[in-house]
Amino acid sequence: MPFEILPAIDLRGGRVVRLRQGDFAQETVYDDAPPVVARDFVEAGAHWLHVVDLDGARTGTPAHDSAISSIVAAVGGRARVEVAGGLRDGSSVAGVLAAGAARAVVGTAALADPSFAGRLIAAHGPDHIAGAIDVRDGLAVGNGWISGSTGVAATEAMRRLAGAGIETFEVTAIERDGLLDGPDLGLYARLVDLGCGEIIASGGVATVDHLRAVRDIGCVGAIVGRALYEGPLDLRQAIETLSSGD
Repeated sequence: MPFEILPAIDLRGGRVVRLRQGDFAQETVYDDAPPVVARDFVEAGAHWLHVVDLDGARTGTPAHDSAISSIVAAVGGRARVEVAGGLRDGSSVAGVLAAGAARAVVGTAALADPSFAGRLIAAHGPDHIAGAIDVRDGLAVGNGWISGSTGVAATEAMRRLAGAGIETFEVTAIERDGLLDGPDLGLYARLVDLGCGEIIASGGVATVDHLRAVRDIGCVGAIVGRALYEGPLDLRQAIETLSSGD
């Protein structure tokens, strides 16, 4: 499987934004037209897009159905779209998949009840469901990363979700998210070593060297956000470099 770079499109109030360490009070707005951003990423060579409904993550109810449908339509069959944020019941997951998303990413509800993930796998298959392991202080937390949220040890969370049938995990180091100061390689290595599934890394990735590092410890991909919007990382160049085996 080739290593994939997944550009992040985080949605809040219909706009493309980024938060610093998941803090809604530290928001940067990048664009008012999510479908245009999506097309630009695909034209640069992206095969996957990581779309997050931040309002949904905060409230527990999806809030960007129209924007997500527009993104899927904008990229056509040229790239696959995965959606995260507020997917806490079966109908919400079925809705984003029916809208054309290739994969739904579940966190809060699955952490609280791994059997929920199991039911989704039974209904949609493991290729269409991923588990979110969002880590703060070693604990996997949900609820939009709101401060004070309780959690379970990241390793235990991954074992439980793997036991329910999850095969793909998206692991975010919350403390690194949006800071551009490098990925938490220790965290990813510990979870890769569990052998419970494929891991896509998120948080702190800003350079091609960072991408190489997460690839070389065994991750199958990396989600990149702020580095693409603010310029430290050129998506086309990064894809070409890693595709060449460098």
